[in-house]
Amino acid sequence: MKINLPKVKVAPPAPIVSGLSENFGLSKTMATLVAMFIIALCALAVVWFVRSAPPRTITISAGKPGSTYQRYAEQYKKILATHGVDLQIVVSEGSMQNLHRLRSSQSSVDIGFVQGGLTEGRNVDDLVSLGSIAYQPLFIFYRSSTPFNRLSELAGKRIAIGAKGSGTHTLALTLLKANGITGAPTTLLDVDADAAAAGLLNGKLDAIFLMGESAPLQTLKTLIHSPDVQMYNFTQADAYVRKFTYLNKIEFPEGSIDLGTDLPAHDTMLVGPTVELVARKGLNPAISDLLIGVAQDVHGKASILQKQGEFPAPLVHEFTISDDALRYYKSGQSFTYKYLDFRIASIINRIAVAFLPLVIVLIPAIRFFPNAYKFRIRLRFYHFYRRLIRLEREVSGTLTDEQRQELLRRLDELSTGVNKLKVPASLADQFYALRGYIMFVRGQLKAP
Repeated sequence: MKINLPKVKVAPPAPIVSGLSENFGLSKTMATLVAMFIIALCALAVVWFVRSAPPRTITISAGKPGSTYQRYAEQYKKILATHGVDLQIVVSEGSMQNLHRLRSSQSSVDIGFVQGGLTEGRNVDDLVSLGSIAYQPLFIFYRSSTPFNRLSELAGKRIAIGAKGSGTHTLALTLLKANGITGAPTTLLDVDADAAAAGLLNGKLDAIFLMGESAPLQTLKTLIHSPDVQMYNFTQADAYVRKFTYLNKIEFPEGSIDLGTDLPAHDTMLVGPTVELVARKGLNPAISDLLIGVAQDVHGKASILQKQGEFPAPLVHEFTISDDALRYYKSGQSFTYKYLDFRIASIINRIAVAFLPLVIVLIPAIRFFPNAYKFRIRLRFYHFYRRLIRLEREVSGTLTDEQRQELLRRLDELSTGVNKLKVPASLADQFYALRGYIMFVRGQLKAP
């Protein structure tokens, strides 16, 4: 009885596997492993290319409506929109709340404005600075018929120190404590800028601390123009900036607010930290470069408080300057981002990073290693050919039986060595040619 067994079709090896086997003499298993490694490298490059694409939306924690921080964020949003990036602005009480959001894993905030002097006792290892962007002067307004020369003269007064969550609040407490003011008989009130200004103007407060992070510009102008209110002059500014290294001495020149009415009426010394543009570690490098470029547009101009091109700057304070920011400040914007659309430049740069190394390494390797391997095999062929040539020379002439047997033994050793060679299919012709020459010499030895 004849039994017809089903024919099993064996799938041909993949081209890359057969190519490796034929060029390197690898077993099918080894060739498959090498092929899988190459494919994995290419897949990783594709995954990195996709995942490294800059996000289309980022979130910034700014300040209160009308504040300096909020105005900065609005300018950032407008410029970023021209590059196809949507900036979501989240209102906050100021620097301290911005810092809390950046440190929180539950927050969706990517970047934020943070003034110096807020990190004591807080772990900020997961945050980096893209640079300092501006001075943040501290304004102290008070009601008095005579100027105050020391902050200690505020003892016993009703003082608004800013809302909790603001950098104003933290800095006010620090400076008052340095002057021995920590509580009763002094009344410290946690109120926001608008309420503080209103309280000072209607006589319910004696002094208020304000900073641009939470105080609208119009509020500052109203207070400066008020005849019943004075702006505190930090006569001890040099001492403050030495005691608190994150502070800067800032000169407010006479008449800088209003030349016609000569406001302020004399040069006024202020102190204040710089504001840093802070981001979480891992911020997309293309977005980092874009943000620093935007910061240069927004903060690079000269003003009452700063010189042309003074900001942004990689000033090291509490936060580490990111590697991407350091590269940008050192080398500037890359060629592609300077002359091409942001999205196109990003694609080109990512292709260069993800695939160019593969092209530079794999293509020469594909060309070099097969040739190098074949050359190595040929060297081994040449070794056997030299032995065979010497042996053939000894065959010529009259040989005794003992000599003939010795030559046959040496020829057998040579043949065994050749048969043990692992030869790729691409060199099969040379392999079989060598075996044919061995058989030819063997025939000469056996001939009578």
